Amino acid sequence: MLLPALVARSYGDLTSDQVRWLHDKLQLDEGTPRTEGYGAKMSIAHRTFTDTASNHLVLELGRSGDDGWLFSVYFEGERPSTETVEHHRRLFRDLIDQLGLTLLEIEPAATADEVFVVSPQPGNIEGGVGVSWDLPYKELDQAWFHLGLRKDAPREVKEVKLRELMSFPIWSVAPEPLRSQAEEFLRET
Repeated sequence: MLLPALVARSYGDLTSDQVRWLHDKLQLDEGTPRTEGYGAKMSIAHRTFTDTASNHLVLELGRSGDDGWLFSVYFEGERPSTETVEHHRRLFRDLIDQLGLTLLEIEPAATADEVFVVSPQPGNIEGGVGVSWDLPYKELDQAWFHLGLRKDAPREVKEVKLRELMSFPIWSVAPEPLRSQAEEFLRET
């Protein structure tokens, strides 16, 4: 089964010429969307390749809605090397910039600008009446996974996700050890 190694989400309008240019630039098989596995419904074109360790990988261009664009690398078996992932991260960021698209996020994030942050809705910010902490973690080391991060995620990425969590009303009832550890983590910056 194919699993995502890197996914860059962006949005913006592209002409059919720009989409063809992307197919050429990424050497995609035009008109051949991936038909199975995670994210296949959004696929518009892909190609398979192997990295230096002979891992089976898939490079893909996908669509999300009218103006959403996904640039992805999937793997089967062993996760691709850090060098392969970082090469594609740079490639995707360059393509997004060249096409004038707006970057939403890259997963896994390597820098703060690659993190998608959900802003609390104004109606949900005030009060906190009825808010309870029913999440399984009570310490910061346990929270990273819940925030969609590995323990070894870059510090600046952790800071962004932690500040996002702290902006929601539920933070007011988070366990004391977690709140203290979070505040200490942010002070160390």
